[in-house]
Amino acid sequence: MGVLMMLMTIGGLMIAAVLLLLAFWKRQSWLKHFVLGGLTVWFTTYAFLFFTASFFSREKVLGLNEPKEFCGFYFDCHLHASVSGIRTASEIGNTKAQELFYIVKVKISNDAKREALQMTAPDFEVLDEGGRMYTRISAAEKNLESAKVPFDQKVPAGGSFEKEIVFDITEPAAQSLKLSVTNTHGIDRLIEAVLIDDEDSLGHKRTFFKLNTNSEMTKK
Repeated sequence: MGVLMMLMTIGGLMIAAVLLLLAFWKRQSWLKHFVLGGLTVWFTTYAFLFFTASFFSREKVLGLNEPKEFCGFYFDCHLHASVSGIRTASEIGNTKAQELFYIVKVKISNDAKREALQMTAPDFEVLDEGGRMYTRISAAEKNLESAKVPFDQKVPAGGSFEKEIVFDITEPAAQSLKLSVTNTHGIDRLIEAVLIDDEDSLGHKRTFFKLNTNSEMTKK
């Protein structure tokens, strides 16, 4: 619904601009008032639906191998991300963890039938229960076998690839960890910020991946 409403808004603005120019050119005040009134009603309705959708949204936490789809402003929702493995280590190569390395294997897949797709601006962060954010440790990732696998590579139709990323996590915080995976940039980010019921819209709850299930982890 969000994409359809946005397209209707863009189309409506174009029509309104033409009608307003006509109203000023012909000096028809009734037409000007009609267009401005219609815009007021439309944007009031849009704002109501936008904030209602964000307010009633719920956070989702996905488990191992559960996919998150990326759609955004587009109707194409064939690109997915999932966590396919979790392990920990005190050091990777010559890089030692300050606390404990969480090595998360991320799988990017494309279930389209014909077209190759790719992530445009992938970003990965881990959050703990207290709201602290952990960023990737690139120095440790360079020692992994998947170090040269780029996240922004094109994924052929029906294909997938996996890459491990690393975070240095404080042990007490490891009781409740969530991985955030986003894939927006530039104009897409601005559009999705005001898209009704989009995960990246203002105030909308997010979808995360759970990282602390002991049965899913191996420790070196």
